[in-house]
Amino acid sequence: MKILIAVFLIPLLIIPAFAQTNSQILQTEKGTLDVKLSYDDISTGDQTRLLIEFINPITKKIQEHIDYKLVVSKDGEPVFGPIPLTHTSEGVVKGLKVEFPEEGIYLVEFEIEGILFQPIPAEKVSFDVSVGEAFAQPPPINDKNGGACLIATAAFGSELSPQVQQLRELRDNTILSTDSGTAFMTTFNQFYYSFSPIIADYEREQPIFKEAVKISLTPMLTSLSILNHVNIDSEQEMVGYGIGIILMNIGMYIGIPVFGILKIYQFNRR
Repeated sequence: MKILIAVFLIPLLIIPAFAQTNSQILQTEKGTLDVKLSYDDISTGDQTRLLIEFINPITKKIQEHIDYKLVVSKDGEPVFGPIPLTHTSEGVVKGLKVEFPEEGIYLVEFEIEGILFQPIPAEKVSFDVSVGEAFAQPPPINDKNGGACLIATAAFGSELSPQVQQLRELRDNTILSTDSGTAFMTTFNQFYYSFSPIIADYEREQPIFKEAVKISLTPMLTSLSILNHVNIDSEQEMVGYGIGIILMNIGMYIGIPVFGILKIYQFNRR
């Protein structure tokens, strides 16, 4: 019985931990670097810790020795910085704390001027950070870089893998073709983007975890492939098939494991 209780408690402990961190990844103007900005939920008047990672877009690993400038502004007025040209040998900035004095949209702007001790023409990248529920914006549904498939892309190694292409085509050609599907994707993205960058990064760092995710995605991909073989001509059909797929996945990922654990528990009691 202790094992069964743990099965239900672990998701409750893990999901909030992921949901508390916000992450965005954008490329510099010429695509020389990917810059990842992460931060906890922001409260006005309190200091918020920013985590900045400079990533090599080819190797997907942290790029060491970066020279950068930083300024945080709102409505064109600086609220933090500008920080003069600064060097990070690790390629990561961990201890930066910024106070966001009021609700609104803030601009976090980086200017990269050197890599591996070599000066480069300045490349900028800017992040919009929303403070306050009234200014919260869901992540974009359509994205040219496959952002809605971050976990699958990391698991299967490429945006061009058949599995990732299947997810993207299903999203763009089937789900987003109806109003109900679009509404579902908007809600789903708000939840998905709260933790997917963290999982995708961990997949790249831990090959064993990557293989485990790949195996765990297979049943879901199989169930979703059903939508490629049916005609969805109305909102009612989209809702019906969508509910059916969700229930099927609940059965595979929760129902079957719980049933197996109960059977093992009953067997051990005999």
